[in-house]
Formats: sequence, C-alpha cells, structure tokens
Amino acid sequence: MQGLITEVIDNAEVGSSWTEILARPLKDQSFDLVIDTQSRMLTTLVLKRIKTRFFISGAADFSLSTIKPGKGYVRPEAMCGRLLDLLHLAIAEPPDPLAPLPLAPEIADLAGRLLPQGYRYIAFAPGAGGKQKIWPLQNYVTVARSLATNGYVPVWFLGPEEATWVDDIAANVPGSLFPLQHSAARPLKYRADLTIAAASFCEVGLSNDCGGGHLLAAAGIPLVSLFGPTDPGKFAPMAVDGLVIRAQDFGGDGMDKIPPQVVLQALSTLLA
Repeated sequence: MQGLITEVIDNAEVGSSWTEILARPLKDQSFDLVIDTQSRMLTTLVLKRIKTRFFISGAADFSLSTIKPGKGYVRPEAMCGRLLDLLHLAIAEPPDPLAPLPLAPEIADLAGRLLPQGYRYIAFAPGAGGKQKIWPLQNYVTVARSLATNGYVPVWFLGPEEATWVDDIAANVPGSLFPLQHSAARPLKYRADLTIAAASFCEVGLSNDCGGGHLLAAAGIPLVSLFGPTDPGKFAPMAVDGLVIRAQDFGGDGMDKIPPQVVLQALSTLLA
C-alpha cells in the first residue's frame, strides 16, 4: 500500500528449514522492529536471527519476544485481536481497530471517479482463497439483483482469480460495477488501498471468509460475513458493524446451506 509501506519483500525465504537457524536471514539488512505474526515455532526461531533492536512474537507465550504483555494476559481467540495485541506491544498503547487508514490522495480520487456520487452502492466480495469458503456465485447474483430492483448499485470486488466472473455477473446483474477491473485501475494491479478506498463509498458489504472481507471491513462500512467450514470466532473481520451468518445454523458446513433470503434480511438490517 503506497504511502503506508516503504518496501515489500515478497519472499524472504525465511522459516522453511531448520538449517536457517544457523544462518542469519536478510543478513545484509537490519531493522528497528520485527513483528512475528505467525505461531510456527521453527519460523519464529529463524526470524529471531534477523538483525533487529526489538523482536515481538506471540509464539510460545511470548517467550522469545523482546517486549511481553503483562501478567495474566489472555490471548484472544480472534486473529484480528491477536494482531492488535502485537501492535499494542509495539506502540505501547491500545490501538484503535476502527481508525481510518490514511490513503494516498490519488487513490481516494480514483475511487471517487470509479464510484461517483449520487448512487447507493453495495459492496460484494464473492471470492476466497479456498473453494470451500465460497458461497455459490448464483446466490450472490440473486441477492444483488434483489437489491438492484430497490435502487442499489452492486459493486463487485473481484481479485485476479475471479476476474473471469465479470461477464457472467454483468449479464445477470445489469448496472453492476467492477472497480478493480476498470481500465483506470488495471495499472494498480489489485492494490489493497484502492479496494478500501472504493468500498468506503458503499453503504454495506457482503463477503465470504476472505481477505476481501477484511478489506471491506477496513473501509469502515457495515459488513455481512458468510462462514461455512471455517470458524468466525477466529477469522471474522473486525467490522464497525458486522453480522456473521454461519452455514451450521442451516444444517451443515457447506456454504450452499446459507439461504439467500437470510442474507438479504441481514443486509436490510444493516441498511436500516
């Protein structure tokens, strides 16, 4: 995210082998602070070898962390809560999970051009990293068509794996917008800050258990999150106003168990 991150190291080749403990990862670089966000002990031991003044890690009950939580600390079940606790240690004060992210002016301007004022937008993030977490696309189409008949404009946030869905969705939900596939957005290659900026123009969002759902939540909009085989207590986004719908409440783990009418009702509740 330009303006928030100076550099991204796509593959530091850290944590794949015990032999790395004998070496020093990123040996030509040093850092003021390294925050280890995972819990695999091997990876943590390797990361501990990076040249840094402060190392924060929740692995092994913070035993390898330079800075540790106070006595009686209880680790949250939610992953978002765990990450915020690591940030708390880094900045020495409780972070505000709902604080707006600073976005580059050109990104905010582009988002405003992609979603001009004067319309009521609904955000959809229908993809996911695992197929088992995807609510059937036809159900998303059903929900979007119902909302469109009531004057809302469906806005679809599709990643590179879902880009082939554009034609099908456009044919079945006329008037849909696809900001990340717009010609003006293509050079940005699915940058997360554009998703957040564009989603902020929407009144409510709907997503599977996926990274896109967390980006919609980061935009500060109310969010309905759909969960099947995964645990919402651990993975639900930290939305300003969130509702979780679980497939288990309708007879199974499969995402197809969730009825579109229930999702429509949840969205209507948040829109109200």
